[in-house]
Amino acid sequence: MNNISYIATEKLLPNPNQPRHQFQSEEMLSLANSIKENGILQPLLIRRMNNSDYCEVIAGERRLRAAILAGIPKVPCIEMECDREKSAVVSILENVQRQDLTFFEEANAIGQLISVFGMSRDDVSKYLGKSQSAISNKLRLLKFPADARYFIEKEGLTERHARALLCIENEKDLWTVLNVIKARGLNVAQTESYISTFYAKPKRKKNEHKAVFKDFRIFVNTVNKAIKTMQESGIDAVSDKTETDDYIEFRVKIPKTVSTEPKLKVLSAKQA
Repeated sequence: MNNISYIATEKLLPNPNQPRHQFQSEEMLSLANSIKENGILQPLLIRRMNNSDYCEVIAGERRLRAAILAGIPKVPCIEMECDREKSAVVSILENVQRQDLTFFEEANAIGQLISVFGMSRDDVSKYLGKSQSAISNKLRLLKFPADARYFIEKEGLTERHARALLCIENEKDLWTVLNVIKARGLNVAQTESYISTFYAKPKRKKNEHKAVFKDFRIFVNTVNKAIKTMQESGIDAVSDKTETDDYIEFRVKIPKTVSTEPKLKVLSAKQA
């Protein structure tokens, strides 16, 4: 069992790889009051820095901040023997597993594990107990520019809001939609509907036009039907069709004067 030692709060330094960047004041006050009443129930995880009196916090920065806020001079700690890199990885994993990070903080943390510390998506997936598709969806959130991330978090939009916004590639359009969401108080479904209506690019069906124009027989029949209709109406229209390997040519002559004499139907012997 690891030994617990009490270390002065001024000797404890935050981990630079701590994925958490937001410490809500109300939550911190609540935790500080809890620590005043009950003490710190779970010791902080730390590592000694270059055999000095100072230690880096691997896990437990919120507890450290709350203890300082509560005026507690020393906090219980468990010292872990590890280098800076392992400390960073453990800190990130511990915080992500707690599931109380914002979704952008979690995405940043996962991105760090992969890009900075060389972990594969498969390794991250196993450590965090998440599917690889869930890891990929988290990483896609990093496509947002920093100011858009700040706006999304500040306005209390959800991760599903953010995912709906990922289809907007133009930053100007992104800000247009963000401001509409804020002004109208759109929920996720309304946001998706708004983006679909005004910002989704309509996809032209493959060979849609070719399918119409390729079947030239439709147009040939239409021309023939039009000529026949004119002839049945007493217009002596005459057509001449020429067909080659490349095209079909129609020459149609339509008299400007219409015959007023009714055409007689030739009856067959049976009809007579």
